[in-house]
Amino acid sequence: MIVPSDTKATIAKKSLSLGWPIILGIVLIALTMRSPLTSVGPLVGSIRESLGLSNAAAGLLTTLPLLAFALLSPFAPILARRFGVERTLLYALVLLVAGIGIRSLTATASLFAGTALIGLAIALCNVLLPSLVKRNFAHQVGLMTGVYSVSMNLCGAIASGVSIPVARDLGFGWNGALGIWGILVLLAALFWLPQARASRTSAGAVASGAAKRRSLWRSPLACMVTIFMGMQSLLFYVLIAWLPEIMISRGLNEDSGGWILSLFQIAALPVAFIVPIVAGRMKNQRLLVIIMTVLLFVSLGGLYFGGNAFISLCIVLLGIGGGCAFSLAMIFLSLRTKDAFDSASLSGMSQSVGYLLAATGPILFGLFHDLTVSWNPPLLLLLVVSALMLLSGGGASRNRTV
Repeated sequence: MIVPSDTKATIAKKSLSLGWPIILGIVLIALTMRSPLTSVGPLVGSIRESLGLSNAAAGLLTTLPLLAFALLSPFAPILARRFGVERTLLYALVLLVAGIGIRSLTATASLFAGTALIGLAIALCNVLLPSLVKRNFAHQVGLMTGVYSVSMNLCGAIASGVSIPVARDLGFGWNGALGIWGILVLLAALFWLPQARASRTSAGAVASGAAKRRSLWRSPLACMVTIFMGMQSLLFYVLIAWLPEIMISRGLNEDSGGWILSLFQIAALPVAFIVPIVAGRMKNQRLLVIIMTVLLFVSLGGLYFGGNAFISLCIVLLGIGGGCAFSLAMIFLSLRTKDAFDSASLSGMSQSVGYLLAATGPILFGLFHDLTVSWNPPLLLLLVVSALMLLSGGGASRNRTV
């Protein structure tokens, strides 16, 4: 049955007005999904010196959560069917608090154990939030995706910037600077507790309906969404890992390299909110995929061929293109599915592959740099990744559902 547009608008307004506790809960969860990870990078040097870690072991602090994402993402929909989405999210927040607390203890074993728990907890949130949005705000998917995307990215950027001042200027040390984010997670868990108690999801009914559905791995559309998710994840985490080093090789100092990384993340914030809203109103999203690709090609090409005079402009365009890619990847999980179950399943499938690629991408990128003794050939690889995003994004943007 086709629902008139005015009826859809009425339903959307009603769902937003009645669902404000869920909206606030989603925002609070989104605020906790990147800050425990992005707060680590600036403190790696202090952690390494304090615990006597090798560079390889210190690098594992970034890679380990991504591997946890890839490991648990396919099982998140199964847990949600067993316990309900709200309860599974609450359990994830409790696990995240525990992980942050364990990681903040001054010991090597607890550092890595806590990091692994953090990765497992955030993996559940990554997969289930799009499903929750699809179920509760089916007529406002774009707006809600934009809300939680910008919340996640904004808090992540803030965490990167305040880690050093909190650790050094306030005297918290690296473990205190990492541990303070547990307060935010605890607040999110306390707020989400009534939602979990009020949940009356029938796991048996959902499971019985799920048994009749074929595997998404057999769906070409689901594979296109998965490839797109993987390519954009690889691009983002490669740039997070190596962009400051690329800038330093161009003659910039360490402070400028860090500022460039912040500029890259800040430039993505407006599109992280706007793109999902625009995409949700379009019949298909091919135009956005094309715009995204042009931005990536121009910015990466500018870094490859251009001099230092245009670095800031290239980084802003790169941030806008990357933010557009992330937003499209997130909203595809809702637009390309018929219901919350399919959204969770597609989210688990695509994020499992995506974060596996994200975990290996920085390593391969750095290895290619070592082999070529230059950053230009690796930048060409990112152009290839952008081309793959164009192809997979074209397939993922079709007005169909899995």
